[in-house]
Amino acid sequence: MIQTSIVIPVYNRPEELRELLDSLTLQHDIDKTEVVVVEDGSMKTSEEVVSQFERQLNIRYIRQENTGPAVARNNGAKAAKGEFLYFFDSDCILPAGFMEAIEPAMNIEDADCIGTADHSHPYFTPIQKAISYSMTSVFTTGGIRGGSSAKMDSFFPRSYSMGVRRSVFEAVGGFANMRYGEDVDLSMRIKEAGYKLWLVRETYVYHKRRTNFKSFFKQTFCSGTARIDLSLRHPGTLKLVHVLPTVAVIMLIALIVLAIVAHWGFAIPLAIYAGVIFIDSLRKERDVWVAMLSIVSSAIQICGYGLGFLYNVWVRLILGRRDAVAFRNTLYD
Repeated sequence: MIQTSIVIPVYNRPEELRELLDSLTLQHDIDKTEVVVVEDGSMKTSEEVVSQFERQLNIRYIRQENTGPAVARNNGAKAAKGEFLYFFDSDCILPAGFMEAIEPAMNIEDADCIGTADHSHPYFTPIQKAISYSMTSVFTTGGIRGGSSAKMDSFFPRSYSMGVRRSVFEAVGGFANMRYGEDVDLSMRIKEAGYKLWLVRETYVYHKRRTNFKSFFKQTFCSGTARIDLSLRHPGTLKLVHVLPTVAVIMLIALIVLAIVAHWGFAIPLAIYAGVIFIDSLRKERDVWVAMLSIVSSAIQICGYGLGFLYNVWVRLILGRRDAVAFRNTLYD
């Protein structure tokens, strides 16, 4: 087995980190894997949590000034000893057998960069489950974030669950110091350099994402702005699926206005879409309340992303500003 180092940036989330480390202790032969935790200038540190796992894990703890997750991951990679680097966000939990499931991608498929889909955990709050649904459903994101509907040639691993050979990571220069979208940028640079990307369908991570709709809107808005930045850094990568949320926002506004000033019938398409979301979420989550919340989270996901996309089109492409990301202080919010 390739010697693997797990790199985890963390900011003010010791209890979330505890859950991730707990799940790591349940992995097969985890004693052969190095874990590097990088504290990114937290006020509420995770040092005590890390110390509690020193007997169960081959774990190291690094502190740095707050510079954001991209720099934290790069510093963790520099300190790590493994020839294969695996990055997790601190708000993830691994199911049993995760580390075993990713081995074939590294050894048999000979992949240079791998990733997995993410699911909601049964104990997540209803809002977290609804947010997870809206970020992974084919009816909201088109399934591009992984899962059974994702196409291998269009899959780009993201840093919540992303593995890359050290030699490849160093060859492309690691994570760029972007405020948002730095993980997709890395995946794109790896692919452009001719290396092999691979979606591991046999496993997944439980990803808590955001805990309330306000922070979820900020996250999706910034994801929308990042798509413009990515398209400028990687010409030709902007696809129809990336533009659809913006089109949906324009249609949403138009239908609401027409329903108010002209005829209520213009609201029927919105009701149909909400019904589709409700039924699909209910089928997956088996919870009426989560299904209802999924309508709200899906609307937030589409509107947040679409508005962020429009914002950066205006500021970057029309006004020509160099750095135009809103919510500058919400790297971890």
